[in-house]
Amino acid sequence: MMVLYSGTTCPYSHRCRFVLFEKGMDFEIRDVDLFNKPEDIALMNPYGQVPILVERDLILYESNIINEYIDERFPHPQLMPGDPVARARVRLFLLNFEKELFTHVSLIEGCDGSKSGEKTLESSRTQIRDRLTQLAPIFVKNKYMLGEEFSMLDVSIAPLLWRLDYYGIDLSRNAAPLLKYAERIFSRPAFIEALTPSEKVMRK
Repeated sequence: MMVLYSGTTCPYSHRCRFVLFEKGMDFEIRDVDLFNKPEDIALMNPYGQVPILVERDLILYESNIINEYIDERFPHPQLMPGDPVARARVRLFLLNFEKELFTHVSLIEGCDGSKSGEKTLESSRTQIRDRLTQLAPIFVKNKYMLGEEFSMLDVSIAPLLWRLDYYGIDLSRNAAPLLKYAERIFSRPAFIEALTPSEKVMRK
């Protein structure tokens, strides 16, 4: 059985929980205290971070790598495109999300309340707000990132969209199509099941 070591408030762990519930398979989630991590976390992941997926002798870390493995191992419902060209494009989008959105998420998560921390916080909020607003027009016509089909791109961005209030990010009216798209994701049964009690209270 697959075991996912997951942080109860960690947006990257949230992605992996979401995929596991979408697949509807047997797995175990082990909650990890992010402020007091057990020693075996550093043994499994040299970077000392969650999520970590363990299946027999296989140990994986990094949420996108974990999720692609789960998708290939349990291909129904398929979350990555079957076509190699489309799959490569999705991987490029996933990389863009990491560089343009989730680097700022990590900065927000790590802010310490100092003056320089406050500047970083404001800068990161602005960067995320601007990038999400640029994405909004996609959802005037598209139900999901790739059109009608729910995919790994939607999984990847969902934890950020859920945490907008929590991170203090207010989107303008121009982002209305994106917020409607977010509600579509939040209403998926797997998304609801994947939320931890700590995550449920992040959104008003």
